[in-house]
Amino acid sequence: MKSFYERVGGSPVFTDLVSLFYAQVAVNPILRPMYPDADFKGAAHRLQMFLEQYWGGPTTYSDERGHPRLRMRHAGFHIASPQRDAWLVCMRNAIHGLGLENDLETEMLEYMEMAANSLVNQPD
Repeated sequence: MKSFYERVGGSPVFTDLVSLFYAQVAVNPILRPMYPDADFKGAAHRLQMFLEQYWGGPTTYSDERGHPRLRMRHAGFHIASPQRDAWLVCMRNAIHGLGLENDLETEMLEYMEMAANSLVNQPD
């Protein structure tokens, strides 16, 4: 059985997803200040590696950075409902922009919502 990564089209689809996502982050007044200019491209690269690995693609993320430990890696960022919601709007728009089949889009959206909720680390 093919992995989700293979079913959606592999690396080119994740490249598009991350590109669409960060194009929105770049102009989002809530999210943009959270990304230092010097690391904006690095953040995009890490997100792509993570998503590809999570969905059954190459293990480059773990090979380069170790276990994802998402909560730990995001602990230094103030993430409350406004940040989570802004992130989800950008990610939903990016996912919708891929033109995936409905079942694949739904699976991806459900994961992103769960992940975003799990990273909230501040009260509103």
